[in-house]
Amino acid sequence: MKYRFYTTSQKAWDGTLSAIKKAKHSIYIEMFIFLDDTKNTHNFVGALEEKARAGLEVVVIVDAYGSYYLKNSVVKELRESGVEFLYFSHWLRRNHRKIIIVDNKIAFLGGVNIKNKIRAWHDLQIRLSGSIVKPIIKSFARSYWRCGGKKSSILRHHKKTLPRKIKSWVIDNWKQTTGVFQLNNYYREKISSAKYSIKLLTPYFIPPRWLIILLIAAVNRGVKVEIIIPKDTDVKSLNRINYLNACRLSAVGVKIYFAKNMNHSKLMVIDDREALIGSQNLDILSFNTNVEAGVFFTQKALVDDLLKIINKWKKLSQELNLKKKIPSIRDRISIFFLRIFYPVI
Repeated sequence: MKYRFYTTSQKAWDGTLSAIKKAKHSIYIEMFIFLDDTKNTHNFVGALEEKARAGLEVVVIVDAYGSYYLKNSVVKELRESGVEFLYFSHWLRRNHRKIIIVDNKIAFLGGVNIKNKIRAWHDLQIRLSGSIVKPIIKSFARSYWRCGGKKSSILRHHKKTLPRKIKSWVIDNWKQTTGVFQLNNYYREKISSAKYSIKLLTPYFIPPRWLIILLIAAVNRGVKVEIIIPKDTDVKSLNRINYLNACRLSAVGVKIYFAKNMNHSKLMVIDDREALIGSQNLDILSFNTNVEAGVFFTQKALVDDLLKIINKWKKLSQELNLKKKIPSIRDRISIFFLRIFYPVI
C-alpha cells in the first residue's frame, strides 16, 4: 500500500485535481460540499466535464444540504457533458463523506471539501493505492446504490465479497442490524482498550455522553488523552460549546490544545500504533446520524508520519490550563447548566 498525506485543503486539491486530469477510465466523487467557486485555480467542474466528454465514466454524488449553493446551471452542464450527477437527500441525515476514486486504483479520503472559503484551512486527506482501494470502491458503490444509481459497472462492487482483513480497513457509518453505527463500535472498542495514549483531532467538539465517559475512564486508568480543536471555527456558534466541553474534560485530566488556525482534520491515534482518518467529527451527528467514512491503519511508517503531523500542529497550538486561566463566572454558570442537560461530570 502506498500513501501520501495532504495537510491543507489547497494541497489536497492539488493532489486530487492532478489525479483527475491523469484519469484514463473512471472518476468517482462523493462529497459533502462540492462548489464551483475554486475554478480560478482548481477547476474541478471543467476537468470532470472534459473527462466525461472523452468517454470516461464520471460519477459525482453530493449531499443536497452541504452542496446547497451549487448552481443548477453547473449541475446541468455536468450532466450534459456526460457526468452522472446524483444528490444524497435525506430529511435529517447528511452524507458527510469526502471520497475521490480514480481508475479504481487511487483513492483520496479525509476531511477536505471543495469550497473556496476553506482553501487555507489545515485539514487532513490521504491518498491511497493498493488493495485498500477495493473496500473504498465497495463503500462508494453502496452510496451510489442508495442514491438510485443504476450502472452495473459500479453496483457490482457493492455486491463483491472482500477478504475480511481488507474489508475491515474501511469503516462506514451505515447502521448495522443491531441498530448501532459501525463508527460508534470502533471508537468504543479502541478507546476502551487503549493502554498508553489517545490522540484526537476534531474541529467541532460536541461528543455524545458515552464518548465523554470513555475518555474519562481512560484518564482514570492512566491513559494520556490529548485533543486538538481549533480556537476559532467557521461555525461561530460552536466556538463557545467547544470551549465549555474542553473545560469540562480538562478539569478531569484530558489535555486540550487550541489550534490558532482553523483545523478541519478528523483523526484518532491509539497508543501511537493504530490510526483512524476520516470524515467524522467528534459530535453527535457524526456518530448517530450522518453517513461517514474512515480508514484505519497499523502500518508503523504511516502512523509515524501521522504522529509527526500531529506534533507539528500541537506545537502551533496553545494548551488549555485551567490553573492559569480560570473560566469566567459566565462560563462556570454555562458549564453548570451544561452538566444538567448533558450529565456526565
